[in-house]
Amino acid sequence: MKIFLKNIFLLLAVSNLIFSQIENSDDWTKGGEATLLFNQTSFSEWVSGGENSISLSFHADYDLNYEKNGWKWDTKFLGDFGLTKISGSKFLRKTNDRFDLQSLLGKSFSERWSYSTVFGVKTQFAKGFTYGENDDGNEIKTLKTQFFSPVYIQLGVGLYWKKDDKLWVNIAPFTQRLTLVSRKFTMNLTDGKEYFGVKKGENHRFELGASVSAFYSFNPMENLELEQRLGLYSDYLGKAENVDLDYLISAKMKVNEKISTNLIIQLVYDDNAVQKLQTRQIFGIGVNIKLN
Repeated sequence: MKIFLKNIFLLLAVSNLIFSQIENSDDWTKGGEATLLFNQTSFSEWVSGGENSISLSFHADYDLNYEKNGWKWDTKFLGDFGLTKISGSKFLRKTNDRFDLQSLLGKSFSERWSYSTVFGVKTQFAKGFTYGENDDGNEIKTLKTQFFSPVYIQLGVGLYWKKDDKLWVNIAPFTQRLTLVSRKFTMNLTDGKEYFGVKKGENHRFELGASVSAFYSFNPMENLELEQRLGLYSDYLGKAENVDLDYLISAKMKVNEKISTNLIIQLVYDDNAVQKLQTRQIFGIGVNIKLN
């Protein structure tokens, strides 16, 4: 938890230092929100059962955009982290952990089309564990992941279609993706097993393929905003038919300037990580902090 808080404070401080150097003008737009979500459940003599729990989660969403003389530079950072404490468990457990930085540079050749270069980094803030019991029945945890293990670094070139800041699509038929991990997670793998696609004793996996990313935001009714993000990737060097999927939809209903309700649903498929559809869902009431 201390490491996570240090990372958050460092990130906000560096972001504020960098963005404060950018003059407010028609060329630059920047801003975002940080949201704190709190959930608590408590039971006493509740006949149908239930576990007391308390959880806290943090969400950050920041955009930096530049447009001048046909050049477009759109950068977005998404950060999520959450912890929960359940009665009867001796460990704090993560409920959410995401570090996602995406940056796209384009040079327009028509009103809405541009040549593009896209760069992205995806990882997590803190260590991840699997939980179980030892032979004595005591609760134990085993380290599974950590900051930058794995980390996905992606670089691609292609075409960018942008109607406005609320609707765009990028198609990159030549995209390199590098997966980096710590060797401590791969040294003791059994023969034939992989760690996020990385083989025994190695610390990286290189892929060359095609990627598609898209964004759409709209307001179906007053004070309700829906955002959808889609990421697809196919590896030419591996099984091209196994398309990696990352789809996220978020709904934010504004109560007032400081309070909002948030619903986030994310679907991920990556057969290098697990050959099943991964899902996560977060809902809560949050306090919004403007990042301008």
